[in-house]
Amino acid sequence: MEPDQGPAPVVGTVARRGGGRAAMQPLLRWETGLVVAAFAILLLGIAVSSEFLTNGNFFYLCISVGEVAIMTLPLTFIIIAGEIDLSVASTLGLASALVGYLWTQGWPMPAIIPTVLAMGVVTGAFNGLLVTRLGLPSLAVTIGTLTLYRGIAIILLGPDTISNFPFSYTKIGVDPVPGIPFLSYSVLIFLILAAIFGVVLHFTRFGRSLFAIGTNQEAALFAGIRVKRIKLLLFILSGVVCSAAGILYTLRLSTAVQGNGLGLELSAVAIVLLGGVSIFGGKGSIFGVVLAVFVFAGLQNALFLSNFNELALGIVTGGLLLVSVLVPNLGSFAERARDLFKRRARRGSAAAAARQA
Repeated sequence: MEPDQGPAPVVGTVARRGGGRAAMQPLLRWETGLVVAAFAILLLGIAVSSEFLTNGNFFYLCISVGEVAIMTLPLTFIIIAGEIDLSVASTLGLASALVGYLWTQGWPMPAIIPTVLAMGVVTGAFNGLLVTRLGLPSLAVTIGTLTLYRGIAIILLGPDTISNFPFSYTKIGVDPVPGIPFLSYSVLIFLILAAIFGVVLHFTRFGRSLFAIGTNQEAALFAGIRVKRIKLLLFILSGVVCSAAGILYTLRLSTAVQGNGLGLELSAVAIVLLGGVSIFGGKGSIFGVVLAVFVFAGLQNALFLSNFNELALGIVTGGLLLVSVLVPNLGSFAERARDLFKRRARRGSAAAAARQA
């Protein structure tokens, strides 16, 4: 008797389907969508203005997003670990105010910079201790410190504007990197830090711990991961990096005022979420965040060149924030709707059978 050959085509079909799905996976990644979006924005920019592809415009784009981009890196780590830090821009503002205050007190810039970075350690540790030791939700804590740090900046400078910083430092914010006329120092620093953060997140035990904590904190604890210590380190890292961004922000504007960086926390959060980092934690990549930085900055720049109302550019931030939250969850929304429809259909069938009985 010849063996039954019936199931073979089915198995082959399933295998081919599975292979097809596997082959499509790279095309379905969030980062692929960001590459497509970046290309579309490039075409939009070329269409609205002949100035879009010039070195001068790209340099303007870089200096406009550099400090925000730097703040997104520690924020990415924090959100992947299942927390949030909304005080990033206030830390930047406080660092800027402290730079101005210390300069008026006669401090030299080489002494001001490490002092401001040390202040970042303190502000970050304060956030981290409230979250990890007192068990307070990071959303509430950092909303509180957002206003606290901004208030301290107001106390330090009041209505004063400090603008007599040495040109040897301020030129860092207004001159391009030598030999690369479209690249600002802030974006160069961002790219270097992004490479470091990417290696740490994706190729080290520490990075794997962040994903584990964000996915299931209790399971991470049982696996021996020191959750509280890691979260405390993340908030300290955020404080230091955002303080460094505050120094760069001050030098770029050559001005220290108590309102520096006001509102930039929303841009930072929008970029991180647009980069594919899940607001619920446990998912994300540095590469996605880097792409999102340039998508965000490119879209704002293209709209600016098209004479879009500059005061309404906040619409871009809000829209991207909503899109980055809604789109990744469309699948779960559809699944919930399908389950709801099935339950209603079953109840309808049961009711019809009861009436017939």
